[in-house]
This record gives sequence, structure tokens and C-alpha cells, in this order.
Amino acid sequence: MFKKWFHYQDAPDYTLFSVIIILLVIGIVMVYSSSFIWADYKYADTMFFLKRQLLFSIVGVGAMILMIFIPYGTWKKYAPTLLFICFLLLLAVLIPGIGIVRGGAQSWIGVGAFSIQPSEFMKLGLIIYLSAYLASYQKYITSLKKGFLPAILLVFTAFGLIMLQPDLGTGVVLVLTCMMLIFVAGAKISHFISLGILGLLGFVFLIVSAPYRISRITAFLNPWEDPLGDGFQIIQSLYAIGPGGLMGVGLGKGLQKYFYLPEPQTDFIFAIVAEETGFIGGSFVILLFIFLFWRGIKIALEAPDAFGRFLALGIVSMLAIQMMINVSVVIGLIPVTGITLPFLSYGGSSLTLTLASVGILLNISKYTRL
Repeated sequence: MFKKWFHYQDAPDYTLFSVIIILLVIGIVMVYSSSFIWADYKYADTMFFLKRQLLFSIVGVGAMILMIFIPYGTWKKYAPTLLFICFLLLLAVLIPGIGIVRGGAQSWIGVGAFSIQPSEFMKLGLIIYLSAYLASYQKYITSLKKGFLPAILLVFTAFGLIMLQPDLGTGVVLVLTCMMLIFVAGAKISHFISLGILGLLGFVFLIVSAPYRISRITAFLNPWEDPLGDGFQIIQSLYAIGPGGLMGVGLGKGLQKYFYLPEPQTDFIFAIVAEETGFIGGSFVILLFIFLFWRGIKIALEAPDAFGRFLALGIVSMLAIQMMINVSVVIGLIPVTGITLPFLSYGGSSLTLTLASVGILLNISKYTRL
């Protein structure tokens, strides 16, 4: 279908587009399979989450197609304006009466059943701005005062506002993504070591200052010490993965969604994938992500200018970091963070912004020789 819209020489990466659509379809199927029991109990509608995910997907695909048609260089021009709007949204969400509290975090702005998560917009907005900054000032990135420090201060200002919600998971994804861009731009290792020491001290403070974060760490180290409390999610996730075996128990036939694994359609949807489709199904999903990252890195390497290279790498890094954190949590390698799985997890802002981001990546691919 896309071949009718573009000339051959400026067509987007059809292979990447196909992988994205496959992941999106898998996500829609798994959101329904993992949520219909909970949806029937809470909303008396087994398709409650499915219908909303379909709506989010339609909006997201529309945003992705729109981004394919917008030359990626346009974002460099409007990067300061986009970042300013993102900061305003992050400040607005902290205002009582405007920000909506869910799961103990004041991270949403909305009316009625529809809401947006400003931190998701900030991830993309900061990637765009930082890509423009590094493209223009890369020669200064080895200088602490002229290049490295201004970029770091901007990143940690955004991180600080996100932590006021608080949303450690999103903040970690944002920081790691930006650090990847700054590192690739050529920043000195000595600057990263100094920053790492300060970051480690700050991370320890964040954990100690919030008792629930300490409980997540202890639950990760020994979840069976408190199987009905802090260790509950990790244990139930492992109980889902274990019976899946090689082929899975069958699509829709998993047991952990029967009120064992809390809200399995969001952060722990990969556990349901592993339970119902087994090692083969879970591996297939991971391989699709690996292929997506590989194509994204190729696009970044082939991009015609520095802004395109940094922008493509930032988008790929964001998705890769988010996927690795989510899957690591589900299989018990790291503590629970509250990070969704791109394309698969239920959610409006996350899915829409993810699809818009890969739309920009697909636009950059139009200028490469893949």
C-alpha cells in the first residue's frame, strides 16, 4: 500500500513498518487475552480494554503515518518549542486539581476516562531537543562547561520533575536514553565516571527516601519472604512463565489473569505471553524487538546528517531500554519498575507516543539506502 504513496527512492523501510504492525497486532490480541476476566469483573464488559486499545492503536497508527510524511528535519527547527511544551506539561501535572493520581503517582492529566501522561511526551521531546543540541554542539561535548554540563543539567531537570510525581521507571528510561546519546556524541569517559558516582549516591538517596522502593528491592532479592505482599507480583509472574513450557498452555487459556497477577494487561503482559504461547511465543516477540532495533541502528548509521543519526539512535535506544527493563522485571532479573512493554502493553499515551516515535524513525529511513 505504501508503495503507491512514495517514490522508490524516498520510500520508508517497509520491513521495519511490517515488524511494527506485527508487534502491534500481537499486543492487541494479548491485551484482550490478558484482560477479559478483569474487564468483565470490573466493568461488566469483557472487551473493555480491547476496545480502548484498538482506539489507541488507531490514533497511534494515524500519528505514525503522519510522522512518516513530515520531514524529520522539521523537528530540529521546533525542538525548543516542543521541549518547552513538555516542561509545561510536567509542571502542570504536579498542580493539585490538574494532575490525576493513579497507583500512588500523580502522572496524568485528563478529563473523564481519557488522559495523557506528560512524562511520555517528555521522553520524545527531550530526544528531539538533545539530538538537535548534539548535532549543533558536538564539537564541544568533550568540554565539561561548554557541552557536557548543559546537556546533563537539562536531562536531570526533566528527571527531577518526573521524580516529583513520582515515576522512577520512566525517569530511568529517559536518563539512560539521553546518556546513550551523549556518550555516542563523544563525551569523555572521565565525565561519565564522575557523573556515575554522583548518580549512584542520588539513586541510593531516592531508594532510602521512599520505603516502597526499599520494599521492592528486598522483594526482588527474596520475593518468597513476603509472598502475599511486596513479593506477590514477581512470584505470580514466575508462576505464569513456568507452566508455559515450550508451546504454552494455549491462547486465552492462561490462569494467572484470573486475579492472581494484578492488571496483567499492562506491565506484566509479557508474563501472559510466555504462559499462553510458551518459550516459542516469548522468544518470537523478543526476536521481533531485536530485529526492530537492528533495523533502527542501520537507519541511524545511514542517516544523511548528524541530527538524523542522533534522533534515530535516541528513538531506538528508548525502545530498547524500555523493552529490556520490562522483560527483565517480568522474569525476575531486576526489581519492579512500572515500565510498560512497547507496542504490547495496554495504555494510551505510551502506545501513541511509541508509534509516533517509530513514525519519525520511518521518515528518517526514507533518506537512507537500506
